[in-house]
Amino acid sequence: MDFAQYKEAFIKEARKIGYSLPNIQRCLDYAEVLFSHDVPVIYNPTHLSAHVGYKKEYLKKASIFPRYFYRDFEITKKNGTKRLISEPLPSLKEIQIWILKNILYKAPISPFAKAYRPNVTLLENLRFHKNQPKVFTLDLEHFFPSITIEAVEKEFHQLGYSKMVSRLLSKLCTRDKTLPQGAPTSPYLSNLIFKDADAAIAAYCKEQKIRYTRYADDMSFSGDFDENKLLLKVTEIVEKLNLRINKNKTKLMTSNTRQAVTGIVVNEKPQVVFHKRNELRQAMYYIKKFGFEEHREYREINQKNYLEHLLGKINFVLQINPKDTEFIGYKSILIDLKKKHDLKALEDELLPI
Repeated sequence: MDFAQYKEAFIKEARKIGYSLPNIQRCLDYAEVLFSHDVPVIYNPTHLSAHVGYKKEYLKKASIFPRYFYRDFEITKKNGTKRLISEPLPSLKEIQIWILKNILYKAPISPFAKAYRPNVTLLENLRFHKNQPKVFTLDLEHFFPSITIEAVEKEFHQLGYSKMVSRLLSKLCTRDKTLPQGAPTSPYLSNLIFKDADAAIAAYCKEQKIRYTRYADDMSFSGDFDENKLLLKVTEIVEKLNLRINKNKTKLMTSNTRQAVTGIVVNEKPQVVFHKRNELRQAMYYIKKFGFEEHREYREINQKNYLEHLLGKINFVLQINPKDTEFIGYKSILIDLKKKHDLKALEDELLPI
């Protein structure tokens, strides 16, 4: 439905229920802006509840008492520290996915942001930094928790939503007035909120002939440049968003050393770092020599989905380098093993008690 069709249908229904002409025009002016951004028309909480399929009372409770609508758990990061994940409960998650698909994905982000974009792979972030004299990587500290509800509300308001609707949408996407690590809306919102900073950093990099991309909170720069001047400029830009550079993760890599971007070597061709590939080689060596179950037993691996876990890691290697014949062979072995395991599980299920 285009705006002309919407306008005709709206006027017809509004007249039936006695809307005055000024009110009709005010609603249409509001709706036209939202149509121009290709996002759903939402006049109030009742209207939003009809869109998402949940009662207005549920939306109200989820927005006022968000702590009761999340499940918290910790995961261990590479450096051994813990990261808190706040996963929304299924109903709130469903609402957030609706907001993501129908509203947020309609808003453009910076072309320099390479993460959390539909149909864009990690390779898109790597190809810009291949075979460069210097690779300089920076990490944004506490990225999601540093993004405030006010910044989120501003994004919805800029799309044309009223203050009331923007406030409700922002509350449904935040917890403790910041972006929760675990909500499906948080990654794309972070891209939208960082859009102006991406533009400012990219403009400076263009002047200095520096290549720039950002993958979530990992910022990558390559070329021939003064890294100290670049660091000062980027720090100045991100601090305007209440963000900080993690000084412990700042890394300069020259062409005579291993250059890695988001954990992938980019010196000559994109490749998963050696120690990760070597761990997979060792696992596959023992699986081929002694058998899958024997390897698990010897290494005391209790992970139920260990086979799928290995296959996922090998698929990642092949995503970065699809022509790696060694890992193509490993994948073939694991697929055959998986077929046998699935067949055995099916046979066990069909056996009479």
